[in-house]
Amino acid sequence: MLGIAEAGAVMALDTGTTAWMLVATALVILMTPGVGLFYGGMVRKKNFISMFALSLVALAFVSLQWVFVGYSLAFGPDIGGLIGDLSRIGLAGVGLDPGTGTYPPILFAAYQLAFAAVTLAVITSAVAERIRLPAFIVVALLWTTIVYDPIAHWVWGGGWAQQLGLIDFAGGTVVEICSGFSALALALVIGKRVGFGEYSMEPHNIPMALLGGALLWFGWFGFNAGSGLAANGIAANAFMTTNTAAAAGAVAWLLVSWLYGRPASIGMITGAVAGLVAITPAAGFVSVPASVMIGGVAGVLCYGAMVWRLRRTYDESLDAFAVHGVGGLWGTVVTGIVATTAVNLYPGLLEGNAHQLLVNTVCALAIMVYAFVATYLIAWLVDRLIGLRVTEEEEYVGLDISQHGERIPY
Repeated sequence: MLGIAEAGAVMALDTGTTAWMLVATALVILMTPGVGLFYGGMVRKKNFISMFALSLVALAFVSLQWVFVGYSLAFGPDIGGLIGDLSRIGLAGVGLDPGTGTYPPILFAAYQLAFAAVTLAVITSAVAERIRLPAFIVVALLWTTIVYDPIAHWVWGGGWAQQLGLIDFAGGTVVEICSGFSALALALVIGKRVGFGEYSMEPHNIPMALLGGALLWFGWFGFNAGSGLAANGIAANAFMTTNTAAAAGAVAWLLVSWLYGRPASIGMITGAVAGLVAITPAAGFVSVPASVMIGGVAGVLCYGAMVWRLRRTYDESLDAFAVHGVGGLWGTVVTGIVATTAVNLYPGLLEGNAHQLLVNTVCALAIMVYAFVATYLIAWLVDRLIGLRVTEEEEYVGLDISQHGERIPY
């Protein structure tokens, strides 16, 4: 995905592309409540409202942060390859005429807003059933400004990673690696839930989680196919590779989990999300057969990462690290291997371009380290200043009541 250029020939509005980008933006926005349902179904009943609300809080606060400062930091004119300047504060100069694109710049800003919101929603996995709402709001605003916005600039806004030649079609680094390793850092700071590892914390509503996962699968077509910023063949390829990788991930997770027990439905939809995550950086660069491999391997790798996390007794509660972090890392690296000029302009290692694999790997690792360290420091600071966790009594009662004064009446 590329931002709108700062200079160039003025283009005419393409109504087809504009209509498609409006639809794609709405699909990505739908993914944020989809995360809320997916995560909410997997927590205990007394925390469902809280879990769903965190995703809506993410959407609301990021929407304002993005308009006032986030878009400018991510897509404003480059400062040293690290960050955008503040010339776009309040979306100043982000207008309605297409300018150098074929759709209004304000639509691109809205599309990117949806990405920022769903990325923040993903990291709520790390704090399920134990974070104070005020603390989450503070973390959310700091994290979006200090972690997400700079990474988005590095990869898509003209920053150092884009200058090096990183190819990331729809956010394997910006969204997936960033959210997954941020979630792990946040989980380490906030600590385990009371009773974690001592007694069962089973999902209270698996059909709700399945519905949330299905909404993610549906919304991901806007996420990936929309990232070509055009209604064309590359968008169609991204659509097909997205669905194929999701299916391969679901089947792979289902089969590998079957070796160790019964094939749980929640595992199958989690495998589908793993496939979606892994194909995100590759969707507009690889062939459909390659997407089968990418999604299938992601299902196995992410399942293994989940098992590793459980053995280490890390309470990264809903596996954003295993699915988004590990899946995004795999997808970004493998894009540097199997990208093909038969689909887009960028050859990978298999077409003789070893440099692409090197760049994608180095950038993925650098973003992984930055996201983890910066998030750890933000969480540590907020914990010291105002406290991240609810009290043990509030955790026992449940966050629905203790944080929102509400409960499910059945």
